[in-house]
Amino acid sequence: MTNRKTKEHLPTTDNSLTTDRIWDMVIAFQKSRTLLTAYELELFTALDKESKSSAEIAAALGTEKRATDRLMNALVALELLTKKENKFSNTPLAQRLLVKHSPEFMGNLYHSAHLWNTWSTLTQAVYKGTTVMERKINDRGEKWLTAFIAAMHTRAQKQAPLVVGKLDLSKVTRVLDVGGGSGAYAMAFVKAHPNIDATVFDLPNVVPLTLRYIEKEELTDKVKTIVGDYTVDSLGKGYDLIFLSAIIHSNSHEVNRKLIKKCSEALNPDGRVVIQDFIMDEDRTAPLPGTLFALNMLVSTEAGDTYTQAEIREWMTAAGLTGIKNIDTSFGTSLIYGCLR
Repeated sequence: MTNRKTKEHLPTTDNSLTTDRIWDMVIAFQKSRTLLTAYELELFTALDKESKSSAEIAAALGTEKRATDRLMNALVALELLTKKENKFSNTPLAQRLLVKHSPEFMGNLYHSAHLWNTWSTLTQAVYKGTTVMERKINDRGEKWLTAFIAAMHTRAQKQAPLVVGKLDLSKVTRVLDVGGGSGAYAMAFVKAHPNIDATVFDLPNVVPLTLRYIEKEELTDKVKTIVGDYTVDSLGKGYDLIFLSAIIHSNSHEVNRKLIKKCSEALNPDGRVVIQDFIMDEDRTAPLPGTLFALNMLVSTEAGDTYTQAEIREWMTAAGLTGIKNIDTSFGTSLIYGCLR
C-alpha cells in the first residue's frame, strides 16, 4: 500500500501560517453549524427560486425575526445566499443542492446534523475509551435511522458502479451484501452483470427501508432481502461473492474476525469475500478521512474503529481465504478481497 501522507498533512515552520491554520480549524464548527441549522429549518427550500425578506422567511418557518435575519446574513457571508435591498435569494449552488425538491438535493446532510450531538461527546469518549451515548445506533429511532440510511445511499449510489467495476464478476451469479442498508451495492452488482442475483442481509428495522429503495429501482426480481443480525445469525450458503461495505469499522477486532470466518463458511469454492472501508496505513496516521472516521466510531459505537491492511489480512487468513489483494478507489476507501480455495 502506498504512503498517503501529503504536503498538506505535514507541519509548517511558519508561525503565522500555523496560527492561521489552527484558528481555521477551531472556528470551522461555526460555519458547519450555520449551514446545518439552515438545512434543518429547510430555509433554502422556503426561499426556493424567490427573493424574500428575513421577516417573510421567519413567518414561513415559525422562527424569531431578528435571529432569522442574523442567520441569513451569515449565509450570505458563506456565499449560500445573496442579499439585495433586504431581500434574500439562494445562490445557484444552494438552489441545486440544498432545496428539497431539487434532483441533486443533498439529503444525506440530515445524518450529518444528527452527528453534531454525538461528536460533542468526543472529550468524554476519550476519557472513557468508548461511546458515552446512552442509546446504541440501532436504538436511536426511525427518524435517525431513515436519515442514516439515506446518507449512506446518497454516497453509495454514486460510488457503487465504480467499485463494482473494479471486480471480476465473470464467474459470479450469487452475491450477498452483508449490512447492505439501502441495497445500493446489491443493485449495482445486478446492473453490472445480467447473470447476477443479489441478497441484502440486514437488521429487522433496516430491511423495510431497503425494500423501498429496491422497489423504487424496480429490481425486486433481482435483489432479495434477508432479515438477521450478522453477529449471531447464519448468513446461509452458496454465495460466489460476499460484500461488506462500511461494515468492519462498526465492530471490534474480535467481532470482525468471527464475521469474516462466517462469510468464508458461506462461500462456494473459489468464492470471494470483498471488504470496502477506510484502510489505514500501519502507523494509523493516514488517510486523513480514516483517522477522523476512527473518532466517529469512538463517539458513536462501543468498539468500532478503522483498521489496517495487516489486521484485515490476518482475519482473512484465519478464515481460510487466500490470494488476498488490495485495490484503492478514487474516493479514499480501499477494497481488500480474499478467495476460498
